Amino acid sequence: MTGLLSCLSAPALCEWHYEKQAIMGTEVTVQLWHEDEKRAQELIGQVMAEFRRLDGELSPFKEDSELSRVNRSAGKQTVEISSELAALIDKSLWYSQQTDGAFDITFASLGKHYDFRKHQRADNQLTEKLLPAIDYHHLRFNKGENTLRFAHPDTSIDLGGIAKGYSVDRAIHILHKAGVCCASVSAGGDARMLGDKRGQPWLVGIRHPRDKGKNAVVIPLENTAISTSGDYERYFIDEGEARVHHIFNPTTGMPTDTGDADSDKLISVSIIGLRGFDTDPLSTSVFVLGKEKGLALIDRLPGFEAAVIDSQKRLFFSRGLDMPRHSSTEQPSATQTANQITPET
Repeated sequence: MTGLLSCLSAPALCEWHYEKQAIMGTEVTVQLWHEDEKRAQELIGQVMAEFRRLDGELSPFKEDSELSRVNRSAGKQTVEISSELAALIDKSLWYSQQTDGAFDITFASLGKHYDFRKHQRADNQLTEKLLPAIDYHHLRFNKGENTLRFAHPDTSIDLGGIAKGYSVDRAIHILHKAGVCCASVSAGGDARMLGDKRGQPWLVGIRHPRDKGKNAVVIPLENTAISTSGDYERYFIDEGEARVHHIFNPTTGMPTDTGDADSDKLISVSIIGLRGFDTDPLSTSVFVLGKEKGLALIDRLPGFEAAVIDSQKRLFFSRGLDMPRHSSTEQPSATQTANQITPET
């Protein structure tokens, strides 16, 4: 769908341009300011083409993608990989090391046996068999030669925890290089803003994880990235009434447990930083680590902030996040907890 915002009264003066397309298994949205409508549509086309290119190379569901070719071969022999895939592997391994394995792209060894549309999960026998294949130490990555080998024959990788963040960075790079001053690009739970919204900050809503129609908080941002991971994005409820979602705990090989009222367990994590290349893997990492260890990680890393919602639907912030937030009924300070602004379900 293509459209122009704020243009109903004077079409000739339209300068906000907007488009949304289904790519990478999610909605990719682009909004930018440009005085030339034709040029704006050209740039939007370039951005969408870049998302499709990356989807074609990094999707584990496309048989001819580079990622799929690596998964078919790297357990048998050393394979050469592109410089782009090498950069993604390198960054993924760095976050694996920083999080003691909470972020681990080898989760796919078991994750690929889950089908959220069909409500299918790996059974206990398969989980026990393949759990040893989940370990980022199995990745024999040669950064200097751009080669990769899996030390375990059953290991597979999935870049779902970093690819969309990287993609929004690539999109913003295209727009910035073309001289665009103000833009917002999002892909599912990952977004990045170029500049501000013509003198005002971009207001980015963090969805209430148990009420799709409401925001838990809205944060004003500019010239930054934000990534959100939650147990509500892709999930199903199994026969035992447990929530089976897409964020895996590499230690267990199963979706991270969010099912009880343990205050350390999280159901939504949002990370703010300069690049989606970092905020995307960090949102997954903090979700797996839990509130205490996750917020400690963010407080330790310079340049990042976090807003997390625990299993009791309370909102917490990292130490440096002291910005106004907004809801439909009030505008409390950013140091209050979410049970003061988040309705119970």
